[in-house]
Amino acid sequence: MGSEALIVFFLAGVALVAGANFISNLISHKSDNPQKREPYESGMPTIGPTWVQFKVGYYLFAILFLIFDVEVAFLFPWAVVFKDVGALAFVEILIFLSILGLGLAYAWKKGALKWK
Repeated sequence: MGSEALIVFFLAGVALVAGANFISNLISHKSDNPQKREPYESGMPTIGPTWVQFKVGYYLFAILFLIFDVEVAFLFPWAVVFKDVGALAFVEILIFLSILGLGLAYAWKKGALKWK
């Protein structure tokens, strides 16, 4: 595949995204209600300041979840072709899982999994 094809694919992608945004803005209903700009949670009016700082633990927990969720998603294609890839791929996936296990043990030891 030449560089011309890559340029065509890139330009087609940009054109499709720009076209979808343009059509969406063209046909969408516009409402300039000041209530739309108010922060809310579950439709209830906020009590106190709306810009509060959350504990870092929430972010750590979320990042750990995303990391392990994405890594587990990598296991599915491997499992589909498991019979065809051979013993070397099995050893590689064991190394991959051991690295994940070490990361989980590290996070556990540091207390990132405790919900305080």
